[in-house]
Amino acid sequence: MAQQSVTIKAGGSEKDYWKDLWRHKQLLWILSKRDISVRYKQTLLGMAWSVIRPLMTMLIMVFVFSKVAKLKGDPGIPYPLMVLGGITVWLFFSNTFTQISNSIVINSNLVSKVYFPRLIMPLSAISVGFIDFLISLTLFICLSFWYQYPPSWQVIYVPFFIILTFLTSLGFGLFFAVVNVRFRDIAQLIPFLVQVGFYVCPVAYSSRLVENEWWYKYYNLNPMVGIIDGFRWCLLGERAFFNPASLYSTLIVSLLALFFSVVYFRRKENTFVDYI
Repeated sequence: MAQQSVTIKAGGSEKDYWKDLWRHKQLLWILSKRDISVRYKQTLLGMAWSVIRPLMTMLIMVFVFSKVAKLKGDPGIPYPLMVLGGITVWLFFSNTFTQISNSIVINSNLVSKVYFPRLIMPLSAISVGFIDFLISLTLFICLSFWYQYPPSWQVIYVPFFIILTFLTSLGFGLFFAVVNVRFRDIAQLIPFLVQVGFYVCPVAYSSRLVENEWWYKYYNLNPMVGIIDGFRWCLLGERAFFNPASLYSTLIVSLLALFFSVVYFRRKENTFVDYI
């Protein structure tokens, strides 16, 4: 097997950095497999948790919002399916965002001993959330046939919203990953933000309920609003509420967050070892 020597020197160009990132793609694969195996290692139910978690969350949300709060979903759509659609894409975002935010601290032993582009660690953290998402999506499809409401033709747009969710979680996660290295109490803040976001975003209710409110335009500044509504529209069809205009703010906010987070990450990654 041919060996390749890599010379590490200060002042390398951005082009060299991205080439180096590509050369370390095998490390990205190794870290991704490690994160997946660690996720389910020494667990009694293993990957079954990826089914139990969204299913139990759906049942609780249906009881609280539909039976207790008496909220109505989109007309003609089974309320459990509407809730599960929101939960599926939200868990993908929240799991990926959390994993990315903690990725540098979790891999602190590698940061202090081995050279490689540090961006590999946040990228590898995406694998766990994506596997859970695929399992939750399979659960949704099975339940949709159970309710005799199979996915519509709009399902072909699902990959677009998967990519958009990935970019959004990466954009916000990279920023918190950097800050988390310097201030470890950020790790306590992240679960709180995820919990608040669950209720702020239209996970267990339809955005149709707030479309006539004066603050609806500010509500759409939340990038996850357009993603969740759009994802539901892909799976549930035209009856699911979706305002295509919300994607403008989603794309702008997500791409700006990603751009500035990558710049901030690149500027600070050489200092990680000083705080770990």
